[in-house]
Amino acid sequence: MEWKPDKSSQIPVYIQISDYFETRIMNGEYPAGSSLPSERTLAALLDLNRSTIISAYDQLNSLGLVKRVKGFGTIVTLSTSAEGHVKRVPNWEEYVKSGFLQLNDPITRTIHKIVGSDKPYINFAIGELSADLFPVTLMQEAHSQLELSQYLGYEHIQGNLKLRESIANHLNRYRNIESSSSSILVTSGAQQALQLIIQCLLKPGDSVAIEDPSYSFSLPIFHSAGLRTFRLPVGEEGIDPEQIVSLYKQHKIKMVFVNPIFHNPTGTTLAYNRRKRLLDISTKYGIAIVEDDPYSLTSFNQEPMSTLKSMDQDGSVLYISSLSKIVSSGLRIGWMTGPQAVIQRLTDAKQQLDFGHSNIPQWIAAQLLSSGELDNHLMQLRVGLQKKLQLTMNALRTELGDKVRFHIPSGGIHLWCELQGDWDELQMFNLAIDKGVVFTPGSTLGSQSRHVRLTYSKVDDLLIGQGIQRFAEAYLQCRDEKNSR
Repeated sequence: MEWKPDKSSQIPVYIQISDYFETRIMNGEYPAGSSLPSERTLAALLDLNRSTIISAYDQLNSLGLVKRVKGFGTIVTLSTSAEGHVKRVPNWEEYVKSGFLQLNDPITRTIHKIVGSDKPYINFAIGELSADLFPVTLMQEAHSQLELSQYLGYEHIQGNLKLRESIANHLNRYRNIESSSSSILVTSGAQQALQLIIQCLLKPGDSVAIEDPSYSFSLPIFHSAGLRTFRLPVGEEGIDPEQIVSLYKQHKIKMVFVNPIFHNPTGTTLAYNRRKRLLDISTKYGIAIVEDDPYSLTSFNQEPMSTLKSMDQDGSVLYISSLSKIVSSGLRIGWMTGPQAVIQRLTDAKQQLDFGHSNIPQWIAAQLLSSGELDNHLMQLRVGLQKKLQLTMNALRTELGDKVRFHIPSGGIHLWCELQGDWDELQMFNLAIDKGVVFTPGSTLGSQSRHVRLTYSKVDDLLIGQGIQRFAEAYLQCRDEKNSR
């Protein structure tokens, strides 16, 4: 081999080698299907470390020029058209490995694939309402009042004004939160609000605290944004705010993400004195709080719950909620309220992302929130959810007895279960799928072992017992197989 890389050049040697072979591949000297010299052979010819050759071939692979085939070496992948032109197909495998957003974990991807199929799985995995809990009449009335002769172009980026006014009235009446239309941003569900906060108010390397376990743990957006996440264990009274002080002193925590009322997944509620202490810590150290509140209106005893935002006298809390868990996830109506400077910053970002939310769902949501029948729906929703919870707990006690432990929530849609004994999470997950039931393994939501989340709100009442029976069969089979090894 006559060519040699210039080791004195500022261009890295592996790039020089990659450029050399790219030119010859494009010239046809190495046609499709041919092999490049082996890594060991080329390293000897060029008097280089093999690692340098591997880096060069990896570069060629990323450019879509070659592929690494075990047992055959590095194979040229370019093809030639009928006219004799070299065709260079984009290396899509490399593209999908790149990009800003990280993938969901494999179990979460499997769950979404399963629930999106047309097979009749009993679904304890996804946090949405079952058909019998939808306010069908209320939705029909709201839809019938639509005037499609209204403007059907782009809506206000911050959200339809009537909807924002309805949200402000709703927050004041149901959640004791003082707000105004100018300090509210309508989002595509609560998750978009979280994404906007992470992308616009934080930067790579910033430290944030999240609950453990938590829904936030399951979101790749935290690590995609390069944030350093620190966990706050959730006990029977929620997180211990004093741990935030320690984290701040060690890592300069900038923001805390909490779901204090009927927490996902544990169902616990942050004790009132802890809520007060969390706010005190926030104002003492200048730590922003993001409160995600999907469930506070689902209290089974019908009593109003004090959100952090309703107790916030200093503007420390960014408050997020939505209609997904109380009306319909399909509307994709969420909102955030906070300081106007923050709302304007995130509104600008939303304009860049989607140019504002669809106007028809916003009109429907405005009608729903201002309807005099909303109270009746919420009462029926609480009764329906409590019934589903009771059916789920009864079935668990019947099928598993003292082999399962759980905290009994007083609202919300999730039951956090600890299964006794030695069992393999992934094996049990797959066994349950084979039996036609799907649930959320605890590892997808945090670090606690031997836990699962059963979301009872989605399952038809008549299928809950059958679903828990299949779930129990998967667990017992998994445990027996583990113990027999």
